[in-house]
Amino acid sequence: MEGKVESLWEEVRELTLGTTVDRLQSPPTPLQFLRDFVSQNKPCIISNAIPHWPALSLWSTPSYLSTALSSSLVSLHLTPDGQADALVPHPSQSSLCFVSAHVQPTLFPQALDLIRRPPNHLVAYLQQQNDCFRTEYSELESDCDAHIPWASEALGCLPEAVNLWIGNHLSQTSFHKDHYENLYAVVSGEKHFLLLPPTDVHRMYIKEYPAARYSYSQENGEFRLEFEEPERYVPWSSVDPCPARASLKQESLKFPLYFNGPKPFEVTVKAGEVLYLPSMWFHHVRQSPGDGGCTIAVNYWYDMQFDIKYAYFNFLQSLPCRSIDDQTIPEGDCEDDSGPHASSNHLNSRFSGDESATNNVEIHKDRDNVQVHERTFVLDSSMFV
Repeated sequence: MEGKVESLWEEVRELTLGTTVDRLQSPPTPLQFLRDFVSQNKPCIISNAIPHWPALSLWSTPSYLSTALSSSLVSLHLTPDGQADALVPHPSQSSLCFVSAHVQPTLFPQALDLIRRPPNHLVAYLQQQNDCFRTEYSELESDCDAHIPWASEALGCLPEAVNLWIGNHLSQTSFHKDHYENLYAVVSGEKHFLLLPPTDVHRMYIKEYPAARYSYSQENGEFRLEFEEPERYVPWSSVDPCPARASLKQESLKFPLYFNGPKPFEVTVKAGEVLYLPSMWFHHVRQSPGDGGCTIAVNYWYDMQFDIKYAYFNFLQSLPCRSIDDQTIPEGDCEDDSGPHASSNHLNSRFSGDESATNNVEIHKDRDNVQVHERTFVLDSSMFV
């Protein structure tokens, strides 16, 4: 089984994805976008996509934003290290937990100042999502398009949500996927993406982690972890694609499917460019600030089609793969000087074993709304012999 899955990673790149993300010098026609990218579930970067947006010239000036949103109360996300919606060490166990940011209602000028001039041990990020651009930042709506016209025509709908992101170089987003067709427009600074297609799901080492949230005390400036009650578990990728150099070898042994497999697609999206990020693509995001001291982006979430590709993905995800807890690193491997890319035995062993806890997705349709719920079940590998 492992050889067939590894062949899939290579074949999808040979047949359709190539080795780099396509870059268009101007917006595509709706037909071209639908035919060449959406139907193929293939990302692309569109240059000169939003030259008419007033935001491109206005938002790089902090005083403009602070004046326009002077009385706006916004949802500011706070973490000690810029890692929100990420895995951190469990405070009382030798394991990890999934942690979300502390969310604090803050007047926008104060929030922007915290982002541009971060104090010690506190990283602020405006990343509320949930259609926040059209709710919390409605005063800025005239500075950019309400939707991406050629994308809306190709997809046959308007965006379900439009979000604003304002952060600094300290914030990053761990590997995850979304059930949306994502048009991601950078207004100031740069966004740096690592991308993997849905076919590479086993390389993400998705596991369920207990959910927690940071709680921040303004009195002493300290964070503490609070676990959700009732207890909830979140399926999340276990892979850190950018480990410290000292721990790279150990991480490569823990996650050989990721580090030994095909390289992720690396793209930098600059101000004025739009990234089309297809539904269910795994992405890790870092950022570099622009002249105003922060990185600003607007993204448009269009609802995906839960079609045959989605069914194929669920089947692929259900194929047995030994869980991370079952993995052991043989003695001597940590002292092996041949390097992480020599550990092919570890890569192959990831698909052995009798059973695997994997994540599947149930779709419940309520009239025009699609709700996606995660559930976990155990698969016997004999089902796929």
